[in-house]
Amino acid sequence: MGAPGPAPLSLLLMLGIGCCAREVLVPKGPLYRVAGTTVFIPCNVSGYEGPAQQDFEWFLYRPEAPEAALGIISTRDARFAYAVFAPRVAAGEVQVQRLRGDAVLLRIAHLQVQDAGVYECYTPSTDARYLGSYSGKVELRVLPDTLQVSAAPPGPRGRQAPTSPPRLTVYEGQELALGCLARTSTQEHTHVAVSFGRVVPEVPVGRATLQEVVGLRSDLAVEAGGPYAERLTAGELRLGKEGADRYRMVVGGTQAGDAGTYHCTAAEWIQDPDGSWAQIAEKRAVLAQVDVQTLSSQLAVTVGPGERRIGPGEPLELLCNVSGALPPQGRHAAYSVGWEMAPAGAPGPGRLVAQLDTEGVGSLGPGYEGRHIAMEKVASRTYRLRLEAARPGDAGTYRCLAKAYVRGSGTRLREAASARSRPLPVHVREEGVVLEAVAWLAGGTVYRGETASLLCNISVRGGPPGLRLAASWWVERQEDEQSSAPAQLVGSMNQDGVAELGVRPGGGPVSVELVGPRSHRLRLHSLGPEDEGVYHCAPSAWVQHADYSWYQAGSARSGPVTVYPYMHGRAPLSTERAGAGRSWLCMDALDTLFLPLLVGTGVALVTGAIVLGTITCCFMKRLRKR
Repeated sequence: MGAPGPAPLSLLLMLGIGCCAREVLVPKGPLYRVAGTTVFIPCNVSGYEGPAQQDFEWFLYRPEAPEAALGIISTRDARFAYAVFAPRVAAGEVQVQRLRGDAVLLRIAHLQVQDAGVYECYTPSTDARYLGSYSGKVELRVLPDTLQVSAAPPGPRGRQAPTSPPRLTVYEGQELALGCLARTSTQEHTHVAVSFGRVVPEVPVGRATLQEVVGLRSDLAVEAGGPYAERLTAGELRLGKEGADRYRMVVGGTQAGDAGTYHCTAAEWIQDPDGSWAQIAEKRAVLAQVDVQTLSSQLAVTVGPGERRIGPGEPLELLCNVSGALPPQGRHAAYSVGWEMAPAGAPGPGRLVAQLDTEGVGSLGPGYEGRHIAMEKVASRTYRLRLEAARPGDAGTYRCLAKAYVRGSGTRLREAASARSRPLPVHVREEGVVLEAVAWLAGGTVYRGETASLLCNISVRGGPPGLRLAASWWVERQEDEQSSAPAQLVGSMNQDGVAELGVRPGGGPVSVELVGPRSHRLRLHSLGPEDEGVYHCAPSAWVQHADYSWYQAGSARSGPVTVYPYMHGRAPLSTERAGAGRSWLCMDALDTLFLPLLVGTGVALVTGAIVLGTITCCFMKRLRKR
């Protein structure tokens, strides 16, 4: 089998050499970079002996002289560079940057075509023995710069001014659409990534100030900058590729914060032999200076025709005009217009009378239902409010309120601005109706089981022809000695003669009648003790206008009428107390004790008289004896 002894020893020596040998590492080549850019080539050493800080020397072997080494730069000799590189080293265009003691980075700015070749990173030995590799080589190929980027014709959407860069004005809520052309003719397989960015107004453009809006990465993934991520998710921000080299960004629902200078940045990427991606070129073009016209700065509202003085029943027309540099109503913007009214002297804008919503659908405010009121658009930005028959209650201060909305993702509307007009006074003459009412209990005294009739006579002064009267009956019941319950409706008759019955305290039948042109009657049948209370009559005067609507022109309230249902066989002691507004003397318990009280009083009087007579008789007998 030969001499087997030395073989294992040789193998161990080889293994010992391999584990302790110096090794210099550079990237796997070839590397493709673009002329005019900055290239970085890393180099590190391991398995060395000696100090932790190693020195590095860089050489270039050009294709036309592959055996001639040209010294580029060294970490230990400032005069190491050959004449071809010395000026660039002195200018800082070529540098060696130390990452740590055993790793450096060769940086070459403004890469030139003649910089192509094989780069060698050499580490002078600090080892006790010369073992391993002391240099590493990588090929660098320089590509011509073919990357082009520009604003895509025919230019961005919006109102554009002929300036450089173009100045673009868009309305708040509109879409901002910007296009970018990015192409390359590099022979190698590369990818182009495109990014749209914004610089806030009055800030110089730079990598630190340029805020990315949205970008298409080298792997074709679309990503948004931090502040725009939510809008990309909601669909308000879009980026797409149209054709081979055209990219289009659309920002929906433009906001005031979207103003600024927009740029398009194109970056060319290539995959290195180690599988990593490297950016080999980047160029930027200014697309537009974008101004966002906010709706709050433009929305204005005026009203007419001025202060109004009208009579009751006359029509009232008010006009509202919405002005300003506003986008038309449509896909991106919408408007609503309404009228508010506040009584004279009342604070605040008041209550809603009528409005047209963003879809043009009209509605009336609370309290105006059933009236003939129209809210309509009579011109592109002019709106009319018409009350067919004004009432004295319509007098007050009117304001027109306009709101502007912008449409976000989908059909969602966001209120962007609102404006109110100046106050417009409206005066409506009063009808001058004065009512008086007198109520009483027929017969003055009523007993349980009988029918109580309450009469109400109404007198009227003033008012227009056709005035009609209505009357309602109310009762207040005593809860205790110090308080009474709120007034409760017993029955009423409206201006059309239609009766409405409320809740009677005793729960029995009730009838409400008109017994004369201005005389109303309330009858409580089968009177019971629960019907006891203080009643009053409340008449009201009503006027009907040409639109057949009614409004209350006056009201009054009668004095109190006390109803006390007596038990049969019991009557009040004095007519004076009954005439003073009380129809009873006491409660049922007092009624029951009334007879014993009289008997007790009589007995006491007789007993007193007997005692007094006896004393008087005895006194007279003694006086006679003297």
